[in-house]
Amino acid sequence: MSISTSKLSVIGAGSVGTALAYAAMIRGSAKVVALQDLNESKVEAEVLDLAHGTQFMQSSSIIGGASQDVTADSDVVVITAGAKQNPGQTRLDLAAKNVAILESMLPGLIERSPNAVFILVTNPVDVLTYVATKIAGLPEGRVFGSGTVLDSSRLRWLLGQRLGVSARSVHSMIIGEHGDSEFAMWSTATVGQIPLHDIVTPQGEAFTAAQLDEIEHEVRSAAYKIIEGKGATNYAIGVSGARIVEAVLGDQKAVLPVSSPLHGIPGASDVSLSVPSIVGNTGVERALPLSLNESEEERLTSSIEALRQTIKTVGY
Repeated sequence: MSISTSKLSVIGAGSVGTALAYAAMIRGSAKVVALQDLNESKVEAEVLDLAHGTQFMQSSSIIGGASQDVTADSDVVVITAGAKQNPGQTRLDLAAKNVAILESMLPGLIERSPNAVFILVTNPVDVLTYVATKIAGLPEGRVFGSGTVLDSSRLRWLLGQRLGVSARSVHSMIIGEHGDSEFAMWSTATVGQIPLHDIVTPQGEAFTAAQLDEIEHEVRSAAYKIIEGKGATNYAIGVSGARIVEAVLGDQKAVLPVSSPLHGIPGASDVSLSVPSIVGNTGVERALPLSLNESEEERLTSSIEALRQTIKTVGY
């Protein structure tokens, strides 16, 4: 598997799926991008629009259609299809409806691309990822979710804005559920090589606990704010998804906070959640050991329990 000969299929031609396909083509995440959606006129229009710009993109071709046959022999399949999150609706409220959609589509996708890595983006991503691992019956790690990759990017951007540094120089992750119980690993956060608790803002002040809580709240509520204003989040999750695809197709062994049952947390094998994990050409290879303080351990336990309860409500 390599990017130069690879095929990426994106399932769902809505705002997230098309943004992901667009980002992947511009970045050259895969040689061929396939877009599949049951709405034939919509997907054909999106493919045509993308195709018209291929001379300016890194990916060489875009194909698509309503039939799952367009996804055959994919190296990576990214699932974005599902009912969208409405204003005021939590990600977990979507669970039952999107589980039913996943159950109907996943077997056919696996049949057409039995050697692919499958990445879930549809919300609630942790619940759907866990369900998908049960439906798929594939080797461990071959099915995982986008998890808190975007949430962590939001966190780094917010910290960078307040510190006046590049988000690329901020090293901290959001872990747990991709949702209301997620939290930042403040105890191990750094800016460059310097612990966050030793950093001061341009005004010469260290972050207070209240300020860190406010930043966390902004991360958790960001999607709700965007959905209220424009109906959906799409650009940032699109490029985040493309980044994850590159980690797989390039066998990068990248450390990303993706969602998987392979989180290495004792007693929590019945949930999928995000922790720093090594991502390569077989998907999630393994999770890295967590270094959490007592408060963070308690928050992780709460996040696991919230996910466990929702997974039970959808029959898994």
